[in-house]
Amino acid sequence: MNGASRIFGLIFLTSVALLAQDKASSTPMQITVSAGHFYTEQAPVLTRDDLTITEGFEEVPIVSVTPLHGAIEIFLLIDHCSSCEPGTKFNELRRFIVAQPPETSFGVAYIRGGRLEQALNPTQDREAVVKAINTPEGSKPANPFTALAELIRQWPPSTSRRAVLMISNGLDPAGEIDKANSPAEDAIDEAIRAGVSVFAMYHPSADYATADWSKVYAGQVELAHVAAETGGEAYFLGFGPLPTIAPFLDDVADHLANQYVLAFVPRATSPGSFENIDVMSTNLKFDLTAPAKIWIAPVESATGQP
Repeated sequence: MNGASRIFGLIFLTSVALLAQDKASSTPMQITVSAGHFYTEQAPVLTRDDLTITEGFEEVPIVSVTPLHGAIEIFLLIDHCSSCEPGTKFNELRRFIVAQPPETSFGVAYIRGGRLEQALNPTQDREAVVKAINTPEGSKPANPFTALAELIRQWPPSTSRRAVLMISNGLDPAGEIDKANSPAEDAIDEAIRAGVSVFAMYHPSADYATADWSKVYAGQVELAHVAAETGGEAYFLGFGPLPTIAPFLDDVADHLANQYVLAFVPRATSPGSFENIDVMSTNLKFDLTAPAKIWIAPVESATGQP
């Protein structure tokens, strides 16, 4: 290649890179945020004035805040090692399912020995969903977040909003070797890419009273971490089973009924990477949940290649 050809090639590649960067930085991105824990009789209506969003400590412009209504898909992911006093609580879960708006679809999946078992694809047939739910009977515990990541990867893309209600102890009996590359972090990344919010409900295994409490606590921390990073909520009270799950199911319903799509223009970013964000509210009458990062999808170059 002669000197002129090398210079032309360098100019071409630089132009493609700048074009991709400009496209990535000027195209609005969308995330789903939820309002919950209202301190008023009625749920507030969010506006752009109620929110700020920062990326890398720099505030970025909000384009719009639009209420979300209509279709939503919720996967119930039940860990079968969480086998302590499940009976009445799962009756509460069945009542929650029946009470949701008719446009809500439910899928059912289980974790057995750490493996994912999908029992029912999302459907609006409430009777089929209720029949597909079985209370945990005890199984060999294993890290549940590997199954969560697999569930999200296998979930076909949809125009509906999507959420997972995960019932598990969150415990990894083997312990974590590499925190940065743990199954929980993999599950968070999959959820962020797919736009899935995770609501995590702690439910222990029958031997929780004799378990290593530091591990039980670590499981709760992981459940809370996955929920917070994906824009959901986590629910637990101490190390024992929840006396009732009905109030927490009501809280999940409140969040899902008060969701918004927030469109904003990110800073210049690197395609094919995650960027940390922080969404905050100036309105003190409710709590806001939002994903903690965004996925910048690869941008096709001028040659049509990603």
